[in-house]
Amino acid sequence: MRNAVERLRPASTDPTLDAQVLLAHVLGRDRGWLYAWPEYVPDEATCRRFQHLVAERCAGRPVAHLVGAREFWSLPLRVDQHTLIPRPETERLVEVALDLDLPDDARVLDLGTGSGAIALALASERPRWEIVAVDASTQALAIARANAARLQLTSVEFVGGNWFAPLAGRARFDLVVSNPPYIADTDPHLQQGDVRFEPRSALASGADGLDAIRTIIADAGDHLSAGGWLWLEHGFEQAGAVIDLLQAAGFGDAATHHDLAGHARLSGGRWQP
Repeated sequence: MRNAVERLRPASTDPTLDAQVLLAHVLGRDRGWLYAWPEYVPDEATCRRFQHLVAERCAGRPVAHLVGAREFWSLPLRVDQHTLIPRPETERLVEVALDLDLPDDARVLDLGTGSGAIALALASERPRWEIVAVDASTQALAIARANAARLQLTSVEFVGGNWFAPLAGRARFDLVVSNPPYIADTDPHLQQGDVRFEPRSALASGADGLDAIRTIIADAGDHLSAGGWLWLEHGFEQAGAVIDLLQAAGFGDAATHHDLAGHARLSGGRWQP
């Protein structure tokens, strides 16, 4: 383990955690088991599998891809190269949605669902909500559906298509949420860290990163009930621009919430036709 941690230092912001997660994965255990059995010595085949994963992580591959999963809202979600890896800061979007005064049988839309993280977190907390989750990627939708089936969360309907396009003629929603792509196409961070291995379509959106957000805000009113809410995750420097877009499109009560690091992370408003 110690040797693995040293090997991982150049590639990881938390090499000890990465090494523990990878070792627990090849052992078929959780990290707590490692602390309970520190004297355990894996067999040779297990050591080879562990060293292979360490080498892959040293080459930059995300831990979530190497183990095939990432926890979000205490839900174990399958992820791979076709989905965005769920981040802890996105849980703030779930918290804000759950704090809204919505009907017990609210209709909720998750745009760009990816692994299904937001939709499934909401379904786990509000089983009576009718949730629709949309994604343009057929591969991502297959993963999201598999996550829902494994977690036995049956109140989510998964629909293929680009943003609101597949929803024409459907009943309006009480809430629309989205973690859309919001990084500028030329941002150098796209060539660093885990994002190098994630789908670019889930990350980058135009010269200023706001193309997808503009589309969602412009079209949301056609799919929201009067007084319905739209909440969007965005970059920490984009809050002012997103608030301006919301207000220009006719949304009232526009506001921004911060994540645990104090960054302006999501903004939203209430549709006022």
